[in-house]
Amino acid sequence: MAKQLSPEQHETLFNTVKVRFEKNMSRHQGHDWAAIQAKLEANPAKLRSLYEMEETGGEPDVVGMDTQTGEYLFYDCAAESPKGRRSVCYDHEALESRKEHKPDDSALGMAADMGIELLNEEQYRALQQLGKFDAKTSSWILTPADIRKLGGAVFCDFRYGHVFVYHNGAESYYGARGFRGCLRV
Repeated sequence: MAKQLSPEQHETLFNTVKVRFEKNMSRHQGHDWAAIQAKLEANPAKLRSLYEMEETGGEPDVVGMDTQTGEYLFYDCAAESPKGRRSVCYDHEALESRKEHKPDDSALGMAADMGIELLNEEQYRALQQLGKFDAKTSSWILTPADIRKLGGAVFCDFRYGHVFVYHNGAESYYGARGFRGCLRV
């Protein structure tokens, strides 16, 4: 992923993300696009991660700022779990444990390759305060170590006006389950 964006990719990405930012001001009131763009311009690796989020269908947008670090937070804000990140099991260990019908990748593996983190439960619930997400799909979330140690993994969706948190075997994968990520810039 170290490859830099072409000038065309760079321009298209900034135009797309800026339009989304301006269209959804309720997600990031009080934040200025010029400051966000400057931080992205200063960090090509983060810019590449943002590009990967967009290319896999995440529709990333700024959802706030970490007041302790001063980093802007981009979350995947696509209405449904990003299409380019579905049909994946939870992590590499789960992927390796499958004897047949292995998916192409895992959620944690893809996220690491993209330079992003899976949302945790708190972040997923915060995202749901900004709109309705995963009404037809579900998304793996960062699973607590004690659950993962026992072979499980956690995912969420939004049904009946509520966020539901479920469990599954980490090696499972479904066409309607992907993952949402967070990029800190």
